[in-house]
This record gives sequence, C-alpha cells and structure tokens, in this order.
Amino acid sequence: MLFFEKEKIEEDDIGRSENGTPSISLDEFAHIFTSAERRQAEAARIREKYPDRIPVIVEKAERSDIPDIDKKKYLVPADLTVGQFVYVVRKRIKLSAEKAIFIFVKNSLPPTAAMMSAIYEENKDEDGFLYMTYSGENTFGSL
Repeated sequence: MLFFEKEKIEEDDIGRSENGTPSISLDEFAHIFTSAERRQAEAARIREKYPDRIPVIVEKAERSDIPDIDKKKYLVPADLTVGQFVYVVRKRIKLSAEKAIFIFVKNSLPPTAAMMSAIYEENKDEDGFLYMTYSGENTFGSL
C-alpha cells in the first residue's frame, strides 16, 4: 500500500461574514481554486503513473470516538475488495477486533465484496480521488 501526503483546506481558513455565512476574499478563492486544480492534476498524474491503483482519501467521521488514522491518502490496488481495505484501515488505526468499524462512500455503506475499482468508478470525486469516511458506529444509517 502506498501513502502520500494530503493538503487540506480547513473550514477555519475560509472565514465568516457578519451573518455567519462563509466569506472569502478573491485571493483566498484563488488559493482554494488552485488547490482544487492541484488535487485534480495530482490524481491524474497518479492514475497515469499507477494505472492499477486507486487514489483514496480516508477520513474519520466528525463525531466518531474511533482513533484517528495516521495516513489519509492511499494508493489502493484496483483489485482489492472493500473488505480488504477495511482491514487495512483497522490496522492503521490499531482498532481491536471486538470494536466495529464502518466505511462510508457518499454516506452509504459499500458492499464488502465490491472491488475498489468499481467503487472508484461509481463514486470518484471531480478531483479524481475516492473519498471514504470511517466511523465506529453506523452514523449515516444508509445501506
């Protein structure tokens, strides 16, 4: 499994207007737009260099009490199943066998037997990455 570093724009970086809605300056917008372009270019470069791998970003659900993962970006073999990837995540967060873990893609639980390549093709983001969220409980409730 390969790892790579992630650039993340935090909500605090955007700022708020007087009425509480997000407000950003033109410079901040340009930075965010450029960051999105960079992520898209990065995903394209990765797919070109490693055509048999899927670029995946894994993040913990906001209110989950499960441990944080040490690496958020993965290059996953295309023929890996979701269940096998869940095992990788369990190992990375050092989660004991008796504790449950749920992996979500767009707020839904993907089938554990599904190939990561199929999940990627159906759910990849505009930037070319597959975003997955994990939690210690079925927070979204959708199968």
